[in-house]
Amino acid sequence: MEKVNGIGGLFFRASDPQAMAEWYETHLGVTRAPGSYEAPVWSQEAGTTIFAPFPKDTDYFGRPANQWMVNFRVADLDAMVAQLRAADIVVTVDETAYPNGRFAHLNDPEGNRIELWEPAGA
Repeated sequence: MEKVNGIGGLFFRASDPQAMAEWYETHLGVTRAPGSYEAPVWSQEAGTTIFAPFPKDTDYFGRPANQWMVNFRVADLDAMVAQLRAADIVVTVDETAYPNGRFAHLNDPEGNRIELWEPAGA
């Protein structure tokens, strides 16, 4: 069976796509989509990716209107949280250390929930 070998993009609607792209680039280091085929694109490090549909009534994504949540792997959760908080971004750290690592949550400017994950042993 032929299978996909990774995620080639994450596309979502935004009221102000330019401002949203700038926010992700400024605060999380995700460079915006290039304006030409010659320009470099954001490249992520190889690693675990979880693909998991959730029940329709989950509260894990924040607001009930949120249909998705992106989970970004980070090398140093504490440093990332400090950086975001220094930019006046509210971040909630889950104080539980799970077998697979540590987590924190924040929202982008349009209220989409973001999960940060520092894998165990990172």
